[in-house]
Formats: sequence, C-alpha cells, structure tokens
Amino acid sequence: MEFNKYLLLSFLLTSTLVNAESFVYVTDTVDLPLRSENKIRNNPSNLLRNLPSGTKLEILATENGWTKVRFEKTTGWMISRYLTSNPPAKLQLNKLKQVDNTKTLIITQQKEMNKKLAKQLQDLKINNTKLLTEIGKSKAEKTHIKKTYQEALKLEHTNEKLKTKVLQLQAKIQLLQNNNTTDAEASSRNWFIVGAIVLFFGFITGVILSRRKN
Repeated sequence: MEFNKYLLLSFLLTSTLVNAESFVYVTDTVDLPLRSENKIRNNPSNLLRNLPSGTKLEILATENGWTKVRFEKTTGWMISRYLTSNPPAKLQLNKLKQVDNTKTLIITQQKEMNKKLAKQLQDLKINNTKLLTEIGKSKAEKTHIKKTYQEALKLEHTNEKLKTKVLQLQAKIQLLQNNNTTDAEASSRNWFIVGAIVLFFGFITGVILSRRKN
C-alpha cells in the first residue's frame, strides 16, 4: 500500500499536464521527429513526421523527458530537451530580418513621401511666387484704373465747364447777332428817313426855284 502511494506520487511528478495555451519551439539544432508515443520504435516505426527548427508547438503534457505536443492537426510526442520555451535564434533572426526589412521598406516609403512632399512644397513656392506676381500686377492695374477713372472724372468735369462756356458763348453770339440785326434795321430806317428828308428838301427847293424863274 505504501509502495503504491510512492508510485502514484512519482507518476504525478513525472507526468505533468500543462495549459493548452502554453507553447514551445523546436530548437535550431536539427529537424526533430514527432512520434505517436513517448518512446522510440523502429520496427514498426512510430515516426509521424519531422519538424524543422523554429516550429511552434502547443504543449499538451510532459512525461519522463518527453513532451506531448500538437502541431496543426497532428498530436504526438517529442524529446523535451530539444524543445525550448523561447523562439530559437534562427527564428528570432528571421523575425528581426522581417522587422528590419519592414523598417527599411517604411524608411524607403517615407523617403519617397518626403521627396513628393518636397516637390509639392517647391511647386507651392513657385505657385505662391506666381500668385504674388499676379497680385502685384492686379494692384498695379487697380491703381492704374483708379488713376484713369479719376482723370476721366476730371475730364468730364472740365468738359461740363467747357459745355457751359460754349453755351454762354453761343448765347452771347446770339445776343450780338440780335443786336447787329437791330442796329442794321435801325440804320436802314435812319437812312430811309434821311433820304426822305433829302427828297423833301429837294422837292421844296425845286418848287421855290421854279417860282423864282417865273
């Protein structure tokens, strides 16, 4: 009975069930055989398959230096000393290479992006210079238009003054013409009266002279 207790205790110590969430990796020494039981059999062989270095395995149990594992849909046993809880150096190196390649790709993409941004910035500077030039031209044109408008207003004002003077001159000319016409009419009347008087005096003189002769 006592012997059975010690046997049971030894079995519990040598056979440990582990959480299904625990994983181990095949070391980077050699490809390891996955067997159907925790012993090596050759005739007939209990070899299920060989797993390469770095293969990730799910731990199911450990017993007598062997570890029961699951890989994909295959469950079997592997010698525990060829398993490691940490990814092997080869796998870590591959991951580092992948990370390095990813970083290199990101850096390359960032450089390309920086070039594009630099090109866009240069284009923006050129466009900004052109825009400033156009703004300067627009300001100059605006100033010219404003000056031209002011000069046009002055010319219009001067033109209005000239029109007023022209009207005044036309009125004066019309008045002078009217005065000249009046003076001419008056002069004609005066000459008519003078002529009539001369004729009258001539007639009287003739009458008197004729009487004297008689």
